[in-house]
Amino acid sequence: MNNITMISKDIKQKALDIGFHKVGIANVNLDSDKQAENKQRLQRWLDKGYQADMAWMSNSKRQDILQYFPEVKSIVSVGLNYYTPHQHSDSPDVGKISRYGWGRDYHKVITKKLKILASWLTTQQDDIQVKYCVDTAPIQDKFWAQQAGVGWVAKNGNVITTDYGSWVFLGEILTNLELKPDRTHTNHCGTCTRCLDACPTQAITEPFVVNANLCIAYHTIENRQPELPPEIASNLNGWVAGCDICQDVCPWNQRFAKVTDITDFFPYPDNLNPKLMDLAQIDEVEWNKRFQGSALRRIKPEMWRRNAQTLMDK
Repeated sequence: MNNITMISKDIKQKALDIGFHKVGIANVNLDSDKQAENKQRLQRWLDKGYQADMAWMSNSKRQDILQYFPEVKSIVSVGLNYYTPHQHSDSPDVGKISRYGWGRDYHKVITKKLKILASWLTTQQDDIQVKYCVDTAPIQDKFWAQQAGVGWVAKNGNVITTDYGSWVFLGEILTNLELKPDRTHTNHCGTCTRCLDACPTQAITEPFVVNANLCIAYHTIENRQPELPPEIASNLNGWVAGCDICQDVCPWNQRFAKVTDITDFFPYPDNLNPKLMDLAQIDEVEWNKRFQGSALRRIKPEMWRRNAQTLMDK
């Protein structure tokens, strides 16, 4: 076993020891055709305006990882399962919050583990350079997760794993080390179109293409306008923060979801089935208290009020 193989194996084992549920390695110098194809796909998506107001999606570093980290040779892609057995309520006076936001902010949870992995890696030999990333970094984490064998990018734009379905958060370690890459994950969506068929706003305009302008998750989390577009407002289906419809109907999730062992991802009591009336009246003080340490802080008080009131006015 050569040194590259050994350290690659050690890195993956360390990631699992730290608590990551999935780990794989991609080499940025391999499969240039696939990278070029992915770059073109992103540019077509941007040219159509499907990013809505998410201007950060057009950052040129997202299309060329060498702009972000010129020394990078390998990417260690990791995944954390966040599924819990709790279910959404169908009561008309209750709002639905996407599973990703039920518990502690995943950025904080992943970053803590990535720091440990990055720190350990830099001690393994001289001149090792690393950067660790979550989804706030301008790189295509889903593309690299598939290249690293963690899972595949599905028709709804999420990464699906054969172990946990799509209920996974992604993170990356970028390094100047030349590591042994894993085999790129093949796609297993087949002819299934359940996610496309179930989306009430037809936001998945075609397989693997999501138009944020039509996406409930985008509008309830990112849209800062005082009112939601009529075509979104009339199709919220109870969602007040995010949307899990395309994941809930996915056969891979229905068959392979496993309860996470990370207690940070279990729901805060107020996040599971919040009363719309409470959210429609939330002020700055209550917002600060209720969403402390939560990824849901991205949704400001006036947006919570707007989303809840829109549902109540139906």
